[in-house]
Amino acid sequence: MKVEAYLFFNGRCEEAIAFYKTAIDAQVAMSMRFNEMPEPREEGAIPPGMEDKIMHASLRIGETMVMASDGYCQDTAHFDGFSLHIETASKEEADRLFKGLCDGGTVTMPLEETFWSPYFGMVTDKFGVNWMIDVAQPA
Repeated sequence: MKVEAYLFFNGRCEEAIAFYKTAIDAQVAMSMRFNEMPEPREEGAIPPGMEDKIMHASLRIGETMVMASDGYCQDTAHFDGFSLHIETASKEEADRLFKGLCDGGTVTMPLEETFWSPYFGMVTDKFGVNWMIDVAQPA
């Protein structure tokens, strides 16, 4: 069994994908727009104005798959109550990823040594997704 995050960006998915490709080296494993649904489609399967929006995308971030969608663009995206965590092998890698996620975002805890990690920080990116960046403890 595995658990994977599925993020709904409510109309900003394409922008989010481009951002994560640059900020944290995300790779698009798969992407499908609503208008690429196979035929036959049920009546009303594609809400008006959603034809070119992202129905489903899979992003590989390191060894993890994160899924994303525009959803049905009915509200602002909310990512409260959870954070995505990236464990890095070095402070340099942590600094690079943290800096990328900070672009347009808000630092909630700067990268620093803590009692549980040699280097840890938290940022909310410009889409409202909470991230924790951590350097792995030495074995």
